[in-house]
Amino acid sequence: MKSKYKHMIKQMQVKEKTASGKNAEQWTVYILRCKDSTLYTGITKDLERRVKQHNDGKGSKYIQSRRPVTVVYKEKKIGRANALVREAEIKHYSKEKKEQLVSTFH
Repeated sequence: MKSKYKHMIKQMQVKEKTASGKNAEQWTVYILRCKDSTLYTGITKDLERRVKQHNDGKGSKYIQSRRPVTVVYKEKKIGRANALVREAEIKHYSKEKKEQLVSTFH
């Protein structure tokens, strides 16, 4: 992960830690399977809404030509920073390792 992102995430974690116990936000790290069998990883606070956006062509540019998509993996994280860290971790996995992770979801 780039150092500027590490710094940003560190700041977010400190902020979330001081706010914990109040209204710690729950985020979802998700993997979608596109119609061409590629995998897309992202984060959101509302998975159902986000998948609808992707399938309506209003999500990421990557998915616009690969619709429809289906959720093949999800996990909950407390705080945006934790979700971003996990998303980055998954994005660096090989396709094979992502497929292994997806196989644990079903």
